[in-house]
Amino acid sequence: MLGAIIGDTVGSVYEFNNIKTKEFPFFTSKNHLTDDSIMTLAVAKAVQEANTEDELSRLTVKYMQELGNKYPNAGYGGRFRLWLRTDNPQPYNSWGNGSAMRVSPCALKAKTLEAALQLSDIVTEVTHNHPEGIKGARATTAAIFLARTGHSKEEIKEHIENNYYKLNKSLDEIRLTYSFDVSCQGTVPQAIQAFLESESFEDAIRNAISIGGDSDTLAAITGAIAEQYYTIPKNIQDEIKSYMDKYQQEIVSNFYKSL
Repeated sequence: MLGAIIGDTVGSVYEFNNIKTKEFPFFTSKNHLTDDSIMTLAVAKAVQEANTEDELSRLTVKYMQELGNKYPNAGYGGRFRLWLRTDNPQPYNSWGNGSAMRVSPCALKAKTLEAALQLSDIVTEVTHNHPEGIKGARATTAAIFLARTGHSKEEIKEHIENNYYKLNKSLDEIRLTYSFDVSCQGTVPQAIQAFLESESFEDAIRNAISIGGDSDTLAAITGAIAEQYYTIPKNIQDEIKSYMDKYQQEIVSNFYKSL
């Protein structure tokens, strides 16, 4: 979860100013949390508090709207911005990568892969009930859960390829032609590949941003997986706190304490 927030924050300055290199300042005065982080925090609160599936769905909507309206300038998409302000919000058949960037708490809370995927489906379907939206969230959740439970990169890749996406292009190949893409199918495989080719947590984030595209979301997904595989260096954990307000820090702290 914190890995997703770090990836999002580092990638925030490159979303509309893509770079095709791994050589860039990791944190700058211009970095900030975007909608990826805010919705991850909302899912974390819902997952932490819910005791039933129906309650999880209700709390996901509640906290997405609550945090979305508390932080209205985080860069939400047009349809989601309307959803945040609707009295009785309904799913709108989205296949966007917003479903994948926010599900990391599901992979951390669950005790089995099957349970993690069930949590992922519930928090996803409140907005992204298109099959590709659900698939992208599931693939992300699975990769995070497998990394968390000690599986190798080879095992993670095999599982993703057998169940979700083919990972048959290297980052060097992707980087040549990749451009901005907000779909799950055009974001999640690339984010997982960035993790697979990484050597450390920071290197994973740099990999994701280096291919261009929707940089903050790519790095959020990659960062969530890399956190579980490598752990986050203390200096990076300390640095991200300077970009978060007290309320955001409390949500993160309370969630990890609940695990």
